[in-house]
Amino acid sequence: MRNTSKRDIALQELKVSQPCELLDFLINGKVRKSRNAIKSLLAHKQIKVNDRLVTQYNHGLDAGDRVSVMKFDRSRKEKRLNGLKIVFEDDEIIVIDKEAGFLSVSTDKEKSRTVYGTLNEYVKKNNKNDRVFVLHRLDREVSGLMIFARSAELQEIFQKNWNNLVKEYVYTAVVEGKPEQKEGTITSWLTENKNFVMTSSPTDNGGLKSVTHYKVVKFAGRYSLLDFDLETRRKNQIRIHMQSVGHPVAGDKKYGASSNPAKRTALHVRELVLKHPATGELLEFRSPIPQTMRQLATAPSEEAALSQTEDKKP
Repeated sequence: MRNTSKRDIALQELKVSQPCELLDFLINGKVRKSRNAIKSLLAHKQIKVNDRLVTQYNHGLDAGDRVSVMKFDRSRKEKRLNGLKIVFEDDEIIVIDKEAGFLSVSTDKEKSRTVYGTLNEYVKKNNKNDRVFVLHRLDREVSGLMIFARSAELQEIFQKNWNNLVKEYVYTAVVEGKPEQKEGTITSWLTENKNFVMTSSPTDNGGLKSVTHYKVVKFAGRYSLLDFDLETRRKNQIRIHMQSVGHPVAGDKKYGASSNPAKRTALHVRELVLKHPATGELLEFRSPIPQTMRQLATAPSEEAALSQTEDKKP
């Protein structure tokens, strides 16, 4: 494994004395002369809480927390490429934010431009012998955060220690209808048929045991916004599990959706907390939920709209 040459440097260290929100704490601590300058620190990923990078201004702090103001690290500056945005890179890993409609890697049937190909072209500009290594995939119509390794050795380490290195990997989806329970767990055995479509069985049929934990965040009319925590990582796991409980992901016609309001599969990876494999540093990344998905989740329900209309009648 190559040594990481770039290490974060703390310019200021502050200790929290009472619960508060991060922005208020930074303002009261006068870490910069203006509110906008403080917001710039958050935007440029220069704030850590207990050694974890935080960018949300309303992040909650507890008494005893340590807040660090870090020297600006250009390796964290976002770079936009075709179909993706690089949100972090160093000598070991690259974290990207993938757009919907963009393949992660090529397949036997699909040889179009991919995230993998674009990143390889990018790293080879500095060194023709450099390349990236795939750690996981996102389906073409799924967007959000992905990690790539920069050596075969690291690829193997991630494959063997994914759960130890990837502390949080949160998917968000808009699904049709509203699940009966606000929180739940779906367990089934998944197999792939000859047409490359995954099927789900509630009992052990020799397939791969798959476990998905979900939480309903919001319900608006025909759709619900859900967060997912995957105990296992199987092909199309969230998509087939939501179909199996009668609430397919909006836009996912392959797995039972009857509507496509966002003109894409409404599934997105919005949060990643990663233990750096070389430094042990905890890195935290967030990707905003795409606007087309947010609009579905915040639209007023048909029942609420009807109620408001009735209330306005004389």
